[in-house]
Amino acid sequence: MRIAVISDTHDEMPRRLPSKLRSADEIWHLGDVVERHLLAGLEALDIPLRVILGNCDYNPAWPETLTLEPEGVRCHLIHIPPRKAPAGIQLLLHGHTHMPRDYTDAHGVRWLNPGSVSSPRGGFPASFAWLEVSKGQVLGWTLAKP
Repeated sequence: MRIAVISDTHDEMPRRLPSKLRSADEIWHLGDVVERHLLAGLEALDIPLRVILGNCDYNPAWPETLTLEPEGVRCHLIHIPPRKAPAGIQLLLHGHTHMPRDYTDAHGVRWLNPGSVSSPRGGFPASFAWLEVSKGQVLGWTLAKP
């Protein structure tokens, strides 16, 4: 399964991003969409889209967190990274910092952040990520240009 992971669009969706996500099995947005209409280009792809609430969002339809198990890989989606990961997860995916992250903590939880597609920080370029999972395994986490 190939999942496109984006975050921190802040009302600015790169024009070519939806076409780059056509091959995704799912799209996960890790918050700070700001205005819901920004998702229209992604929704038009007719690919399952999961969106969580960011600190700049107000949409009661979006949850603050999601725990999903694509291909048996237990993933926890949240916008602002917590102090510690919830028990029983393999991957914690977050946004908020606008900087990519790929870190495995002492408990074996892998913390992933795709960066920001519209307003990166820390000298990083704008980015999103491809998460590939199969049969309980993470096959890849690859940053890409929007």
